[in-house]
Amino acid sequence: MSNEGYFQANDGLSTKTVYPSEVIPFMDKFKMLMGDGTNVDNLVDFEHKDFFYTVIDGTRRWVVYKTPNSGVTSKNSSNTRTELHEKREWTPEEGGKLTGTCKVMQVSTSGDARVAASYSVVVGQIHSGEGHENEPLKIFYKKFPGHSKGSVFWNYEINTEGDDNSGRWDYSSAVWGHDMSVIGTSKDDYPAEPENGIELGEEFSYEVNVYEGIMYLTFTSEGHETKTFTKNLIESEYVNTSDLPAQVKKLFVPIGQDGTERATAYKGELGYFKQGAYNQTNGKSPETNMVWCAGAETYGGDIAKQYENGCYTEVWFREATVGPGTPQK
Repeated sequence: MSNEGYFQANDGLSTKTVYPSEVIPFMDKFKMLMGDGTNVDNLVDFEHKDFFYTVIDGTRRWVVYKTPNSGVTSKNSSNTRTELHEKREWTPEEGGKLTGTCKVMQVSTSGDARVAASYSVVVGQIHSGEGHENEPLKIFYKKFPGHSKGSVFWNYEINTEGDDNSGRWDYSSAVWGHDMSVIGTSKDDYPAEPENGIELGEEFSYEVNVYEGIMYLTFTSEGHETKTFTKNLIESEYVNTSDLPAQVKKLFVPIGQDGTERATAYKGELGYFKQGAYNQTNGKSPETNMVWCAGAETYGGDIAKQYENGCYTEVWFREATVGPGTPQK
């Protein structure tokens, strides 16, 4: 396996850079934020050897998204990412579809097991582009140190009622393995390994299809049961305090995030797809927030040292598509 985006030409003499846009042609529909804070608006014939490039694994070429635990990120997040950001914005009523076939090659080897976000990466999401800018979908992969298998799960974040967004929370649904609420009892005490989990380097695919306000999710992986989910994005299930799920009461209520959602959820609100490696493990103190602040090693933000010592995440995609939502079969 090569870690360079090159191949030997048939004449055995010349080489040619193979850019990510040649592997996944939809790159003209996206821009990107990388792990050092660099924004890139034109991804056609673009690569960066530290964050975004191609590799050959066997007979297949993959696009690599790589980012450390600490670098430079957006104004709204503590987490670094090398992640695509769709240029088109759309409402849930207008809809859209995103697909991807990927394998997670690395999650951070440091963090606090009591923190739900530790050792995880988001490989696809829907992000709101206005209002509170919350996230109606995040697709996670999470693996604890010492385990051979990790979990795939997806989260829905409420579109908080009112002007104060401090009460927002995520509800997590397991695909293969555990959901986000399965955590350790102490910093280095890990829960049981999921029996039906996904190993590092094991392929899985997802389809996110939003059509007429309904989100349809399909997850497939060879040797695993295909899983499907449906979520209404324009009519909320969480308008009353009594509607809060048990897992939310376990994770979020103790840190004061106990809000309710507007009745129409994300109706009429512009959003867009994101895809790549959105590292959920950061160096912030868990005392700040026991859900999102992982307390991981960052080597003072030195990216090279983080890469050398496993304090980063890396996700490979071999195919992906983006387009309009379609009627569900």
